[in-house]
Amino acid sequence: MTLRLPAALAAFILLSACGQNASAPEAASSESGEADVSVTADEVTLAPVSEENLRARIATLASDEFEGRAPATPGGMKTREWLINEMKSIGLEPGNGDSYEQEVPLVELTVQPDASDLSINGEPLDYGPDAVYWTKRVEEDVAFEDSDLVFVGYGVVAPEYGWNDYEGVDVTGKTAVILVNDPGYVTEDPELFNGRAMTYYGRWTYKYEEAARQGAAAALIIHQTAPAAYGWGVVEGSWSGPQLDLERPDGGAGRVALEGWVQETVARDLFATAGLDFDAVTASAHQAGFEAMPMEGLKASATLKNKIRRSNSANVVGVLPGTENPDEYVLYMGHWDHLGVGPADENGDTISNGAVDNATGTAAILSIAEAFANSTPKPKRSIMVVAVTAEESGLLGSAYLGEAPIVPFAQIVGGINIDGVLPLPPAKDIMVVGYGASELEDLLKIAADKRDVYLRPDAEPEKGYFYRSDHISLAKKGVPMLYADAGLDLVDGGEEAGKALADDYTANRYHKPADNYSPDWDLTGMTQSMNTLMEVGAQMAYSDAWPNWYEGNEFRALRDEQRAAAE
Repeated sequence: MTLRLPAALAAFILLSACGQNASAPEAASSESGEADVSVTADEVTLAPVSEENLRARIATLASDEFEGRAPATPGGMKTREWLINEMKSIGLEPGNGDSYEQEVPLVELTVQPDASDLSINGEPLDYGPDAVYWTKRVEEDVAFEDSDLVFVGYGVVAPEYGWNDYEGVDVTGKTAVILVNDPGYVTEDPELFNGRAMTYYGRWTYKYEEAARQGAAAALIIHQTAPAAYGWGVVEGSWSGPQLDLERPDGGAGRVALEGWVQETVARDLFATAGLDFDAVTASAHQAGFEAMPMEGLKASATLKNKIRRSNSANVVGVLPGTENPDEYVLYMGHWDHLGVGPADENGDTISNGAVDNATGTAAILSIAEAFANSTPKPKRSIMVVAVTAEESGLLGSAYLGEAPIVPFAQIVGGINIDGVLPLPPAKDIMVVGYGASELEDLLKIAADKRDVYLRPDAEPEKGYFYRSDHISLAKKGVPMLYADAGLDLVDGGEEAGKALADDYTANRYHKPADNYSPDWDLTGMTQSMNTLMEVGAQMAYSDAWPNWYEGNEFRALRDEQRAAAE
């Protein structure tokens, strides 16, 4: 197809260069009229994403040959080798110096519940039913005694929102007791954080990180189903047993000694013992001026016994060098790993092949790179493709990339994450997860309008899905990232048909051996979406645009500082 960069993009570039900022686009608008705007003199012929090659790559990655693509397994090694060969065949150069791989050192910690305990005033909490806990410190024995409990509300320090739950309190050596989500969730006040839509401050990962920065000995999050967006069974199932993490230079010494969750019923009893009204105190936590409060008379003690196992995996990185600005990068990211071999399902299948999750995204980033390599002329800026590892273990491959960047963050113009694309027929919409985050959505709207496709915000922003995929590892470093997914408003059958197909996948195949590729898949909708996302990247790769986060986004100040230092 021939890409013409429209005047709308030229205006966007001008605004960015002048330091002005667009606001979030209106949702569900497909009538902006590409034909009504003039075009620049520049013309680029983009080669289309090949449906045939997309299908072949998905089928290969999801085959039993790769044994479910678990990191640090023979199947994982085969996947890495195959990815490197594909990148070479496409014409991508090594993305990490002279290597296609960025080694990711991993460590597995397994708390031994029978030899470990967490107690409040000498009364142990039952591991599993009452509390689930672990440590990120890579030590066989971790312990602390008589740590005072302090309720710190949502445990948030957010200068851009004028919010500091730790102001006026010293939690050094103490146990921070924290609510899940962020203060805007309960009130749904759009002026408080991001209203009902979760910000990064609402994620449990942030809360543990902030507690460590504050010097706490331990951090306990109170589980409540609605603001967490999942029941206690998910907590108990996900955070017990072996926990994979990055092998960090300090061995995790900078983390709190104990991270964990407690049941709401347990928390209510603890508050009552401390003479606090749980409902009244937690309600005060989402009000401006909240002050952290000691839970008088309550002290936590813990002993954790760990088994430790080390392994290695790798992110696989390829680059199509830019013709004019090769040190500026447009990033496409997707995770290559899945769950590997496990217990047999009802059909005797032991391999979780992860066809949708995420053979689709891995095949897509390769196919998009291939299309760029076949386009005329080649992009001015470099196209970087990163297939990250260990997403299923907690976004670890992308987290390592965030801590050990291959190129400076300020040189990444913007990024697109592709994760778990359903094989749906063509749709009239494209889903934007975390809608209203960055000016990349302006570029997406230009590409979508040309196809009579409208942008749809994700239906449940309060669940924070934007913070649960690999792009967040770079977003929280300041890099503008877009996370878009296939639409559900199908051309034939509408939303009812699209939702039925999505619900069927979630109920019957997601994270199960049944997530297999079928030659009967209709990939026309997926191919349409990938061509749209390719054009988003092209609007950066063939221009001088530097899209930013929208004003008020929690990552905006970091990006401003980052770019200012680079200029």
